Amino acid sequence: MDEPSKRSGPTALPAEVKVREPVSDEEFLAKLGYKQELRREFTPVEVFGVGFSIIGIFPSVSSVLFFSLPYGGVGMVWGWTICVVFLTFIALAIAELASSAPTSGGLYYWTYTYSTPKWRRFLSWVVGYTNTICSITAVCSIDWGCALQITSAASIGSNLVYIPSTAQTFGVYCALVVSHAVVCSLTSKVIARLQKLYITLNIVLVLVIIIGMPIATPKELRNNAHFVFGGLENFSDYPTGYGFILSFMAPLWAVGAFDSCVHISEEASNATVAVPWAIVAATTLGSVLGWALNVTVAFCMGTDIGSILGSVTGQPMSTILFNSFGQKGALAIWSLVAITQFMMGTSILTASSRQTWAFARDGALPFSPFFHRINSTTGTPVNCVWLSGVGAILLGLLAFAGPSAINAIFSLAVACQYVVYSIPISARFLGGKEFKRGPFHLGIFSLPVAVIAVVWMICMIVVLMFPASLAVNAASMNYSCVVLGGTLLFAVGYYHIPKVGGKYWFEGPVRNVPQVEGVYAVDDDSAKGN
Repeated sequence: MDEPSKRSGPTALPAEVKVREPVSDEEFLAKLGYKQELRREFTPVEVFGVGFSIIGIFPSVSSVLFFSLPYGGVGMVWGWTICVVFLTFIALAIAELASSAPTSGGLYYWTYTYSTPKWRRFLSWVVGYTNTICSITAVCSIDWGCALQITSAASIGSNLVYIPSTAQTFGVYCALVVSHAVVCSLTSKVIARLQKLYITLNIVLVLVIIIGMPIATPKELRNNAHFVFGGLENFSDYPTGYGFILSFMAPLWAVGAFDSCVHISEEASNATVAVPWAIVAATTLGSVLGWALNVTVAFCMGTDIGSILGSVTGQPMSTILFNSFGQKGALAIWSLVAITQFMMGTSILTASSRQTWAFARDGALPFSPFFHRINSTTGTPVNCVWLSGVGAILLGLLAFAGPSAINAIFSLAVACQYVVYSIPISARFLGGKEFKRGPFHLGIFSLPVAVIAVVWMICMIVVLMFPASLAVNAASMNYSCVVLGGTLLFAVGYYHIPKVGGKYWFEGPVRNVPQVEGVYAVDDDSAKGN
């Protein structure tokens, strides 16, 4: 890479940060190079609430059940079991980095800090842009899932007579995004206090299903253990073995967004401890509850998977609930599902806006001064909230290109995450920079955990690019590869545009507080401005 241009004003953060003594959150953030601009209103429990509510076990499982259901109990139960083991490795690797340097910019900050001088500006740029777009994609996928759940509730209420159109679903979707943007424009204190309600409702909803469904399900719809743990009926045209791998999409989407808590770092108290433990706790609790939920549903859904997949509601889970609880019971539970997914939407939009704000703070976005602005009344980055919301609405237009196009948003949300997770995790070990670990660390297990996490993510990125059917046409094409490729091409292309591209002015994370002697270990490369 070329030598960076010289510019006046703030200088780039050094490659290595040394923080040796316990300090307050504000002092720690200053040592990482940033002044405190957001209000620290999130307690450790509320930081956990962000990650746990975004996972939103029952709404998430409901939204993507169509990925695992075609492969019966084996796809639902064992696909989930295998995946969450590897997902826990990813959570641990991210948590260790979060404890070392908890900033709202997280992933691209770590990438710059630990990458080699030759590549760190470029990689930080690519990770920052991909993570920003990825976070907006996550808003789209969650809110589109919520829109489907609401229209499905209307279908249940009409006794399965009403069939929503794409335009009607999109209208509901736009209303959801706008309402989420309104909520996320409130003060951090309001958003933080809502997390306890989100935690409670998520757990209660899972318990209602685990306890109530076996009681309510008619005897003829109850399945035996062989069907649940050994039943495999392949409804795809892929070979059964590879079809089973495709069922991983359900847990991959349901248990993710590990960086969401990281983006709340500058609003959290005791961030070096609270953020990593929130990531790990949300992942493990979500994984366990999700497994129990999948087992329960598999026992109570009957054996006619084809009719469930082809139901007029468009949501397999709502059909299963209808069969088990009847119209009124299913409608009551499904209403709670939609409310819980709505809560997921507020949390993911909050996290998305903080990533966007952090990237604007470092001057990487067009009109960065405008988007970096903090609202004087709420103390939140309102401009970035609406930027993420508008971006999500534009992505939602893919629905009019057909089901495969909008379903690509679900797999894209995962694939983008894995791209931006893999780079800083790898850079930590390959960049040759000293890693100053935080209170949460894995010791001798750091390297093997990172290797397993990165290898798994690379494999899953490849899997996520395959279409749902071997009979590929315009309608069944998996557009994830197109959108992911477009995202990466945009980031790389924008960086290299002659004279105006990031290559000529982007210097990585930018310090906006005075440097204190002895805080940073500035190596020779940093002194040269590389």
